[in-house]
Amino acid sequence: MDKLNHYRNLIKQVLTEYDNLSNQSSDRHSETCLVFDENHDHYLWLTVDWQGSKRLKYTHVHIRIKNDKIYIEEDWTEEGIATELMRLGVASSEIVLAFQPPDVRGFTDFAIA
Repeated sequence: MDKLNHYRNLIKQVLTEYDNLSNQSSDRHSETCLVFDENHDHYLWLTVDWQGSKRLKYTHVHIRIKNDKIYIEEDWTEEGIATELMRLGVASSEIVLAFQPPDVRGFTDFAIA
């Protein structure tokens, strides 16, 4: 299996696990969605719902694959998606914390770009 497909499968696995856990919670009040765009390599876990007349729509996680690396664009999970990906064998040098400004990334243990 090539690296790109391997990364796609790992990302989908991690996001699906988070979504399944969220859906099992007794404290669940809103609907979540998984969006996997393999043509453009964007992967999202979202909440899209209504609370009365108020529209709920926010992104929990946004990941994309760019230049053979995994870019974490947004991550509101408690453990951190990077931690989950490393648990599955992805090296920190293959992960970019893209939600951090480029000049700050050099101070992390992850890839700059």
